[in-house]
Amino acid sequence: MRVLELEVPIADVELAADRLWSAGAQAVEECTPREGRVCLRTVLAADHDQSSRRLGPLGSNWTLTHVDVDDEPTQTWREFATPVEISPTLVIAPAWQPPPPAVAGRLTVVIEPGGAFGLGDHPTTRLSAAAVERLVPLRGRVLDVGCGTGVLAIIAALNGAGATVAVDIAEAAVEATVDNAQRNGVQRAISVSTTGVDVLDGQFDLVVANVLAPALVAMAPHLRRLTSAAGSLVISGLLADSYDRVAQSLAPMLVQRVDLLDGWAAVELIHP
Repeated sequence: MRVLELEVPIADVELAADRLWSAGAQAVEECTPREGRVCLRTVLAADHDQSSRRLGPLGSNWTLTHVDVDDEPTQTWREFATPVEISPTLVIAPAWQPPPPAVAGRLTVVIEPGGAFGLGDHPTTRLSAAAVERLVPLRGRVLDVGCGTGVLAIIAALNGAGATVAVDIAEAAVEATVDNAQRNGVQRAISVSTTGVDVLDGQFDLVVANVLAPALVAMAPHLRRLTSAAGSLVISGLLADSYDRVAQSLAPMLVQRVDLLDGWAAVELIHP
């Protein structure tokens, strides 16, 4: 299979790893470095262009390449994957393992990440999933921007959203979302496509966007437009100490709530 290799200066390795996780990496491997540099290897999307778009602008002196590797070692993480508890009433479980024991009142969402996306254990996904579970019972139409595996759209549909739209620039994300929607029995409740937010019509009672900060800033006018007057916008993919700039780009929307987990943030905004 083809994997992405991101080579960065040693001083940037933590920042680079965070960028890869935020862009949807399911596992990050450190490969043999050159002197003064570190190489990080992962899978983000089916080809180089899609991976580059998901990763966003590169840091200074960062180098991005793709290489062919044997499939088997890159899949060993699947043996150790475990269900992710989002809340006492919501669990995300790997599709290839036996489901967790049924618990009254607890919803289990079954996800197959495929080769390009994470299971749902990254802090930004966990924060976003918790926000969707909390807000959907009060909302009608839901929009999931940068849907990846479709887990957030699926949670919305299973929690009773009136209609759910999921979009992503990557074809692999559309395929993964369709597959997982079928796996969870909500394929008729979710509309999935590569439609850009700049051409989406209508408004949504809940908009959730778990993508990189530069993409959020670029999409800010459309995220505002697509959020209904009484609706909520939830953004994530943000480091806990640097979400202010993104929130400011969404003004005059107001920060209603900030949730933090392991150095990451999810921010809920509303119209004034």
